Amino acid sequence: MTKRTLITSSILSSLALVVVINAFIMPNMIMAAQNAEPLAACGPRSQLPGDVSTNVDLNARCFELRMYTADTERDGVGAFKGGIDDLHQRFREEEVALFEKHGAEIIGVWQDLEKPNTLVWMLAYRDLAHRAQVWEGFGADPAWEALRLKYNVPLQRPQVFMMSATDYSNLK
Repeated sequence: MTKRTLITSSILSSLALVVVINAFIMPNMIMAAQNAEPLAACGPRSQLPGDVSTNVDLNARCFELRMYTADTERDGVGAFKGGIDDLHQRFREEEVALFEKHGAEIIGVWQDLEKPNTLVWMLAYRDLAHRAQVWEGFGADPAWEALRLKYNVPLQRPQVFMMSATDYSNLK
């Protein structure tokens, strides 16, 4: 082999690796992405640290607000295909039902009107341990993998907000 062939072969191997990472590994990491630093607790006041528990209801659940934005620049790259309408179809078709199957309560799913490529949804759990149980079951469910492959919408890193209801909130 010539030096030029080796360099070309090396570049092609590197590009193939990038495609594999972007097409198969990153979607799983992005979909599973949570807060950068794990929370110590979420939910009832008794499970929270003092600096955040003062205004939380004694029996508050753990709420998670998630915002997914379709990445239009990666649509059609590698195995990615689709946009916000496909993401909504994935939720409509089975994703919501899968989370409910594994114990989450889906409070609602919304279309962000100011950011048309963004889906917003809220889940509720008994506490942080219950959340971990739900996500573990969801992630291991073969129906999720099939659904993700069917609607392999490229997403930006999700925005995730963990919350506990205040003692004066109507929704606990």
